[in-house]
Amino acid sequence: MDISLEIEKLRELINYHNKRYYDDDSPEISDYDYDQLQIKLRTLEKEHPELISENSPTQRVGGHASEKFAKVTHQYPLESLQDVFSFDELEDFYTRVNGVVSDAEYVVELKIDGLSVALEYVDGIFVRGATRGDGLVGEDVTENLMTIKDIPHKLKNAPKHLIVRGEVYMSKQVFTELNDQLEILQKPLFANPRNAAAGSLRQKDSKITAERKLSMFCFNIQNSDELSLKKHDQSLDYLKSLGFKVSPYYPVMKNPEDIAKEIERMGELRGSLDFDMDGAVVKVNDFEQRRQLGSTAKFPRWAAAYKYPPEIKPTLLKDIIISVGRTGVLTPNAVLEPVHLAGTTVSRATLHNRDFIRDLDIRIGDTVLVRKAGEIIPEIVGVEKDKRPSEAIPYEMPKRCPVCGADVFEDADEAAIRCTGAECPAQLIRNLMHFASRDAMDIDGCGEAVLKALIDSQLIHSAADLYYLSIDDIMSIDRKKEKSANNLYNSIQDSKKRDLSRLLFAFGIRHVGQKAAKILSGHFGSLDNLLNAPLDELTEIRDIGETTAKSIDEWRCQEQSKHIIEKLRNAGVNFVGEQTVTSNKLQGMTIVATGSLNLFTRKEINDLIESLGGKASGSVSKKTTYVVAGENAGSKLKKAQELGIPVLTEAEFKEMIET
Repeated sequence: MDISLEIEKLRELINYHNKRYYDDDSPEISDYDYDQLQIKLRTLEKEHPELISENSPTQRVGGHASEKFAKVTHQYPLESLQDVFSFDELEDFYTRVNGVVSDAEYVVELKIDGLSVALEYVDGIFVRGATRGDGLVGEDVTENLMTIKDIPHKLKNAPKHLIVRGEVYMSKQVFTELNDQLEILQKPLFANPRNAAAGSLRQKDSKITAERKLSMFCFNIQNSDELSLKKHDQSLDYLKSLGFKVSPYYPVMKNPEDIAKEIERMGELRGSLDFDMDGAVVKVNDFEQRRQLGSTAKFPRWAAAYKYPPEIKPTLLKDIIISVGRTGVLTPNAVLEPVHLAGTTVSRATLHNRDFIRDLDIRIGDTVLVRKAGEIIPEIVGVEKDKRPSEAIPYEMPKRCPVCGADVFEDADEAAIRCTGAECPAQLIRNLMHFASRDAMDIDGCGEAVLKALIDSQLIHSAADLYYLSIDDIMSIDRKKEKSANNLYNSIQDSKKRDLSRLLFAFGIRHVGQKAAKILSGHFGSLDNLLNAPLDELTEIRDIGETTAKSIDEWRCQEQSKHIIEKLRNAGVNFVGEQTVTSNKLQGMTIVATGSLNLFTRKEINDLIESLGGKASGSVSKKTTYVVAGENAGSKLKKAQELGIPVLTEAEFKEMIET
């Protein structure tokens, strides 16, 4: 490939991943893989300096200011750091420094993996906060930063003007809790704490940011030239005295060997820290020497960020165990012979899903390669097949849920395998929250904390058990007050009267949303009619389709579903839909509307058919009574003609229902 073309393609690829990482907070590749792209581009540009462009991602900061927020022009640019990936590259950094200044000393800090921001104070009052953006222009996120407990709103004995730079991050514990909550709500999970922090800080609603419990470390005074401080370690001490949280470690050193040992020591700490770090930062300590060294268009020449290489080690795969998530997804996990990685002892690793195991042909008894590059969850990246024992056989995912024994659902178009059990304990909290939600049974006061307490007290094992709770039961959880217990009890009793469409949605049947639930309720009129309907009748209902019909059929055949239905029936929960039929003029008729209609919209004619007692179907079969054909009617009209089914124009249909 032509070198200039290869460089341009690399730039396009890196710019794409910059957008995913900085602007969308949704990376598609690991930090390690991204770093490899940067290294490759930097190497090619070094070999061909005539091809270097000021627009190259090696020459500028990767992010942009979003249109969602007001823009802030930074008084002092928020520069990025030059990454180095070996101690040899760090030696090159020392050589460049020594070529400009003499007798330099360095501060070594943890490189927190978060979102860089600048905080501005006037007369000790926090007045504005902004993201880095492209280093020159960022986003005004003052209101959101106000919600972070580590950021003081007012400083004592502060200078007249102070600009502080730091890293907003999310602790590992908060990250885990947030993803657990998102999983319950069936929302996309965050890839890592850094992206969770970035996504949380860039919310339009500061209440959401506050709920995310973000933290912040400050690592620089941007306007140090306005103050009397001479060195960086003094500035960190000063920030601490003002009430800011700074890096827990920032030793001052001169000897490169001592710095290397400190970097290695910090690397060993990664597993014990409650925040993500992906490297160590080495900075020239003296501010005057920094001014002499200056900056490039992107990086200060007085600092370097050492990125820890991902450790990959071989170990024995002893077993594969299956965990069931809150949404019913079966996830395979590797049980490993313990191995020391990135400062921690690893004995488990995720295997992601069925396709991951198949693609790598992972088998119990294999010697596998495990990687942990600072990420929370280690992963297997390869298999040493030459060490495979002869008795090792391909791994197959279970056909039944290991938690409740229900059949699992395998979709050929999806790698995830799901438990279908309506009473599966692993899915209980998610199922209960969905059942009680506003669009389902709308049980006020039945939030996650209450439901967890009821589960922990062994008072409920399925959604149906809610209707067997007494006021005393409710009061027994977490010392619930009598008034709130009565309110919850009454809300549960009131929900018994909800329409059938809400109950069908509350069941959480795969592919049955609110719209499908309303259609099913209107078509069958009662839950018993739906339970007893033949499968082909389900497939003929408009807007339902074969996939949804099969999902309903599988759900109603499950013993766990039958058990919940009977408990709900015995508790007096309503199984009947609202009566929407105004007459029986079309009673017993199945009518299909097709083609471009002029007198009705498709929804209007289907609603009209059902209001007159008929069935509006989306497909033509021998059971079809009439087909109403508009312009450009296609295959449905042709099939009706083949089956000898009467075909009506819109005018003929209108005349039929009006006479």
